[in-house]
Amino acid sequence: MTSQNPIHILIVDDHPVVRQGLAAMINRESDMAVVGQVCNGFEAVLAFREHQPDVTLMDLRMPEMDGVAAISTICNEFENSRIIVLTTYDGDEDIYRGLKAGARGYLLKDAEPDELLAAIRVVNAGQKYIPPSVGAKLAERIGILQLSGRELEVIRLMATGKSNQEIGTALQISEGTVKYHVNNILSKLGVSDRIQAVITALKRGIVTLQ
Repeated sequence: MTSQNPIHILIVDDHPVVRQGLAAMINRESDMAVVGQVCNGFEAVLAFREHQPDVTLMDLRMPEMDGVAAISTICNEFENSRIIVLTTYDGDEDIYRGLKAGARGYLLKDAEPDELLAAIRVVNAGQKYIPPSVGAKLAERIGILQLSGRELEVIRLMATGKSNQEIGTALQISEGTVKYHVNNILSKLGVSDRIQAVITALKRGIVTLQ
């Protein structure tokens, strides 16, 4: 790409300071130009349709529509879209969900500016950009037993501090069934108690605290 035909970039992040900082850095590059800045996944889909950027930098956790939902929507509509997840979260579940949705790169916000610029150029060229540390976590995630839909519901309620009885009431299942799911969760996460299960689930990005 050249200054006459730059890489067009869309920035999606719910923090104005982050968006403006990224835009200022990118616009200093002779072969890049920011064509849009939006603050959530819903706006990202609309902006993508309007600008059809070469590369999109997508945060994961945003209001209204999160990054994974936005990536899925965009990739289903534009199969050649090139999206890089740019986030503060490095849990293996976050990485897995972002790449499974269709992202072609995954970077943390503490990456060096030169690495981000290199990632944009690599992804724009049609290749994937996954740093070794991210690749290692992704490999870990693929080898781990997945929680079922019901187990995900249970661990999310566990993370809010609810007891087995309260979880049973919320999900309209018996307390014995809750205990069965909790035991499965502990086994799959490789932990011995509820507190460790919640901590592990938070670290991996399986659950989030709003």
